[in-house]
Amino acid sequence: MVFRLIAFFVLLAAGLSLTSFQSESPVLKTAGPRMIRTIVIDPGHGGSDAGARGKFSSEKEICLDVSMKLGKMIEKTYPDIRLLYTRTEDTYPKLYERSNLANSNKGDLFISVHVNSTRAIRKKELIGYKNTTVYVGKGKSRKKVVKRIPQYKYTTLPSTAKGTETYIWGAHKSEQKELAMIENAPIMAEENYQTNYGDVDLNSPEFVALSLLKTKQYFKRSASFAGFIQDEFVKVGRVDRDVRQRPIGIWVLQATAMPSVLIETGFISNPEEEEYLNSEEGQNELSACIVRALGTYLSWLDQRQSEDAGPSQTRVTPIRDAGHTQRFLEDVEKRERARR
Repeated sequence: MVFRLIAFFVLLAAGLSLTSFQSESPVLKTAGPRMIRTIVIDPGHGGSDAGARGKFSSEKEICLDVSMKLGKMIEKTYPDIRLLYTRTEDTYPKLYERSNLANSNKGDLFISVHVNSTRAIRKKELIGYKNTTVYVGKGKSRKKVVKRIPQYKYTTLPSTAKGTETYIWGAHKSEQKELAMIENAPIMAEENYQTNYGDVDLNSPEFVALSLLKTKQYFKRSASFAGFIQDEFVKVGRVDRDVRQRPIGIWVLQATAMPSVLIETGFISNPEEEEYLNSEEGQNELSACIVRALGTYLSWLDQRQSEDAGPSQTRVTPIRDAGHTQRFLEDVEKRERARR
């Protein structure tokens, strides 16, 4: 059963975004195919879900402001890229609706914008002692004892946590990602998929191997883009909290059939960070960093494509007799291109 689920993932990946791995090159003014056709921007939370709260603002407000600025910068820098938003106002699309939007529109990249938060710091200070009389022992041995009880003063201080971190879906949880993406696969509704896409053994070792390869491609591209984002944040002086894998709790990373990242832009629980996150300067800086990272990512994809397409490139496969499966995937790609 596991093999069958993993195998079906290839149908999903092919049906939704296989073209993002084949007909790819960055969006440039020069002619030729491009690697990123559609980017989905997801402002976290919204509506009745305010997310984390600071002293004067909420996460949902910051997420939307940064996301809209990010979109405008991408439009200006890469006008040929189609942009989609999971929300453009104070509404709350359910998490599965966000991933379904990305998948049904064949997104090539998913960017979710969020704000971090930590608990306030509770400081304990010894301010003296209080004498208290207690009785110890039983019967004739019972006696009165005076004890000194320490007295403390508690002070709540704002969080001092700061910086940015970018999450990707955990590589060791790839099976859950495959299964979640299957749930959104329009191709799965085609009962006669064998007629449409050819006869292939979904349980064959070669098909399973290619399915796992596709999952690794998503992970590698997500990790690379996340790293480029953090690099840009560091350049403008943001504290680097690194790229992190998240095995649970982020449905939009789990259920999107494309490279996906979730960016924690800063800590709303830190008054200094909250001011930055709400300022025009801060929001523009964060957005510009992500756009520059996107440019690096596009160049990275273009370089990989050039290397793969070179005449001296030798394709090595770890499995035998995979030719039929490879032809199957290529046929799927041709059919998907024709549908566009």
